[in-house]
Amino acid sequence: MKTIENTQEFTDVLSQDKPVLLDFYADWCGPCQSLLPIVEKLSVEYKDHIEIRKINVDQNSELSAQFQIRSIPALFFIKDAKVVDKITGLAQESQLIRFITKNFAYSSFLFPFYFV
Repeated sequence: MKTIENTQEFTDVLSQDKPVLLDFYADWCGPCQSLLPIVEKLSVEYKDHIEIRKINVDQNSELSAQFQIRSIPALFFIKDAKVVDKITGLAQESQLIRFITKNFAYSSFLFPFYFV
């Protein structure tokens, strides 16, 4: 899973056709470190359907301000260059899967078995 290092990389990611899941984190954040292996696993499983990227809040204050980050971890689901949903705090894998699939509710190509 790649880390967005600056606003140009952020713009490049948003210009792609795929939806984007942004994971705002910090190296010193315990819940962020607990969430990391889950997000990395999902980035592999969903790689053909969604871009999942990390943003370090300490190194990207401009993007953190733009998204009004007040607590981390914070995950934003972006579709058509617009934030459609967000989740803040530590989440379980099943919660993140529901979060992703909920935002793809009208897309049959993405793991339809999760809608059961």
